[in-house]
Amino acid sequence: MADILKQMYNEAPAASQIAVFGLGYVGCVTGACLSNLGHKVIGVDQDEFKVRSVNENRAPFYEPGLEELIRKNVEAGRFWATTSSREALLDADVALVAVGTPSEKNGNLGLSQLRRCAEEIAAIVPSLKKPLVIAIRSTVFPGTCDEVVAPLFSEYPQVDVVSNPEFLREGTAVRDFTEPALIVVGGSNPAAIQRVADLYAPLNIPPCLVSLRTAEMIKYACNAYHGVKVAFANEIGAICDKLGVSGQEVMRTFCQDTRLNVSAAYLKPGFAFGGSCLPKDLRALVYRAGQLDLTLPLLESALPSNREHLARAVDAALTSGVQRIGVFGLSFKENTDDLRESPAVAMLEQLIGKGRDLKVYDPHISLENIYGANRNFVLNHIPHIGRLLEPDFEQVAAWAECLLITQKPSEAMRRIIENSGKPILDVAGVFADRQALSHAIR
Repeated sequence: MADILKQMYNEAPAASQIAVFGLGYVGCVTGACLSNLGHKVIGVDQDEFKVRSVNENRAPFYEPGLEELIRKNVEAGRFWATTSSREALLDADVALVAVGTPSEKNGNLGLSQLRRCAEEIAAIVPSLKKPLVIAIRSTVFPGTCDEVVAPLFSEYPQVDVVSNPEFLREGTAVRDFTEPALIVVGGSNPAAIQRVADLYAPLNIPPCLVSLRTAEMIKYACNAYHGVKVAFANEIGAICDKLGVSGQEVMRTFCQDTRLNVSAAYLKPGFAFGGSCLPKDLRALVYRAGQLDLTLPLLESALPSNREHLARAVDAALTSGVQRIGVFGLSFKENTDDLRESPAVAMLEQLIGKGRDLKVYDPHISLENIYGANRNFVLNHIPHIGRLLEPDFEQVAAWAECLLITQKPSEAMRRIIENSGKPILDVAGVFADRQALSHAIR
């Protein structure tokens, strides 16, 4: 579906009539920018000051470049504001909802404004004369569109609900809209998704067309990652200060690596990390910080987080109801025979302890060919590993009730695994395109 929609996206769509609910930082910027792309936009807000400001060619708050856009498009008759939802919806093709979703005291998301807005739209829908797409631009947790918004319109087949999260930063919001790094639209109706994607076509940025809940979650993934990045740089800077090292120089050099550091590398759900470097160096860094009387919560949490992820994988295997498990991968990652601190070894040790029967295949592991710390590590954890290792994967697959995948296989091996016909417990995240037992740990 995504490929078809991307093709359609390139066909210069006509201007739309848009109602934007909420004239705060997101809604007002979105409305002004969409009108500047040629759409007719009515902003809706119960705050008369915001409505009056827009209609008098003024921004209701300071945002660089916003007032100029408002003035230009109000004077051109493409943008105006009202307190009347009915007036805004009368000829609307799309209703963009950009109301606030503030935190409650317990950290949960406050949805009262969203509910009120959706209920108000639902009350007006019966009087509308053409189809309407409701696009939720507010930041909401996955499932909100399905569970809070869509049920209000279940009796109206002419109404579709999609998610269209915003990625606007205060202070650079106009530039973020006009020069977007990401445009996301999610839903279940291809025509509705396309309708909203078309709004942004003049920006010449291919949109990411995804499922409804994926669109809702992408916003959280982005913001969580941004927060983690800031905390990471600050913690590295803090320990650098204590050690008399320039944190600015360290991080400036760190960012020169766009293959592993500032890149998509490692940013894919999969198995726990291991090996001779990452666990050892994280432990050392946290230990040294403690000696320096520094608390680094983010770095201190990395190894416990890794152990929790391993525990989820073990639990998925134990709760699958499978007794005979064929394992592909023993080393800590593909294309190596390094077993030191391999999460696969730790997982197998726990499964054996719980009485599961295992046979193991790793294309690069032969017990007679490993030695030293590598050999000692696996024998200390699984003394009888020699009885579990098999030289022929097809024999493992024939024996097993399911296949546990702990590392990325070669293309040839992937085909063999897929053609085995056995259920797959994919803790490495390499068979995400097939229905597998791996869903249990996501």
